[in-house]
Amino acid sequence: MGDEIPVGLARLWRLPAESRLGRPAALDVDQVVQAAVALADRDGLPGVTLGKIAKELGVTSMSLYRYVGSKEELLVLMGDAATGPAPQLPTGPGGWRAALHAWAYALRAVHARHAWLPHLPISGPPSGPNAISWMDACLTALRDTALDWGAKVGILTLLSGYVRNSSQLRVDMAEGRRDSGLDQPQVEQEYGRALAGLVDAERFPEVAALFTSGLFEQPPADDPDQADFDVGLDLILDGVAAAISAAARA
Repeated sequence: MGDEIPVGLARLWRLPAESRLGRPAALDVDQVVQAAVALADRDGLPGVTLGKIAKELGVTSMSLYRYVGSKEELLVLMGDAATGPAPQLPTGPGGWRAALHAWAYALRAVHARHAWLPHLPISGPPSGPNAISWMDACLTALRDTALDWGAKVGILTLLSGYVRNSSQLRVDMAEGRRDSGLDQPQVEQEYGRALAGLVDAERFPEVAALFTSGLFEQPPADDPDQADFDVGLDLILDGVAAAISAAARA
């Protein structure tokens, strides 16, 4: 079976490699990946280079190719390791909706712990054991519905993409205001005040009404992005509910 599995996929699943003659390996894949994740957490993705990983581990850069085939493979390994296994989702009242809500929030929390994760390049569908566990958890939440597999995978793709895009926007906005000395509520307050005096109510009546509504003057929440995240998540779950109802009727 090992001959049929690509080397990179075998490493991702930590399948035992064929024994090789010569000096025993000084490291293993997990040590290399853990060092790379620590660098990304500290310095962001641009800070992850084979040279820096080698320095952290006290080895040469070339020796790392014994454990990872390429930088691209390393990024896949990092993503799966940092994401970790899916959490146990609620199975009581609320059914699939409560489970998917918890799933989305759990993934959002992972992205908050590893701000670089949403910026990882996507090289293909989920393939690592941790990524597969999140996939399985989402599909399990939808198991008792009448949705077909195509619809379930579509929901998984939509929901994971929404969490990723929301997390990416959060990181990008934090980076954009880094030198301003302002937090997100202060940025929004300044934005609302500036545009309220600029937008012509006759030309842009609805936008003008928005800027004079007081929305941007509300006191900051503990998580300023949560309200926006909840709006989008609820809209997605409302759409899932409609799809489930339609499938049940059919």
